[in-house]
Amino acid sequence: MSVAPLVGYSSSGSDNEAEAEAATERTRPGNKRRRRSQSPLPCQRFPVPESVLNMFPSTEEGPEDDSTKHGGRIRTFPHERGNWATHVYIPYEAREEFLDLLDVLLPHAQTYEPRLVRMEEFHLSLSQSVVLRHHWILPFVQTLKDHMAAFQKFFFTANQVKIYTNQEKTRTFIGLEVTSGHAQFLDLVSEVDRVMEEFSLTTFYQDPSFHVSLAWCVGDAHLQLEGQCLQELQKIIEEFEDSELLLRVLAEQVRCKSGNKFFSMPLK
Repeated sequence: MSVAPLVGYSSSGSDNEAEAEAATERTRPGNKRRRRSQSPLPCQRFPVPESVLNMFPSTEEGPEDDSTKHGGRIRTFPHERGNWATHVYIPYEAREEFLDLLDVLLPHAQTYEPRLVRMEEFHLSLSQSVVLRHHWILPFVQTLKDHMAAFQKFFFTANQVKIYTNQEKTRTFIGLEVTSGHAQFLDLVSEVDRVMEEFSLTTFYQDPSFHVSLAWCVGDAHLQLEGQCLQELQKIIEEFEDSELLLRVLAEQVRCKSGNKFFSMPLK
């Protein structure tokens, strides 16, 4: 955003006001001896203080992306005013028993990679993160609702420990891969992809591995976590009480997050 001058009026308005004021001065008592040739005092424009200029940063540069404010994560695309990061997924409601399991898994994984932290929320992605212009959010969501309307609720199981990294290799995740319900996820993604194509957005990955991310860290840590660590984590899953029942979950809705807005689409 360019900085607007602190003073400055339209030429027509200022000229009219000046003429009116001059006429008043000429007719005011005590001004009869004023010389007609007297020049007005020059108008001096003072520089705008730097502290004021800093209040209006240029939007061309965009806001500063300070990764220290969000756990060291790095944006996969630059922030621009009017662009909203958008993601379609199935929420995974964490029950108390699931969190108990995670309380066993995470400390063990941290012996191999101490930087690991628990995810703040749990979900299974049906799309990549894409960018929507603000005025396209509601049309996009309505189209998505139309495509999701025919889908029914279904059970799935996610119980296979797997290590993931994002495309840029800037983050590493420990996840539980879906081992049953894969076909239903593929059907959902097929419809989500159709919506993405309609809005000229990136579709989902080829041959996707549907999963619930449990923990993450900055950087590429797959070498530390695969092999021995992965085997031990899988053993913890298999030996945890009632893990088969615990990790069998009912998918009841599809959710879309765009910026700070959430839209839910219940399954039949």
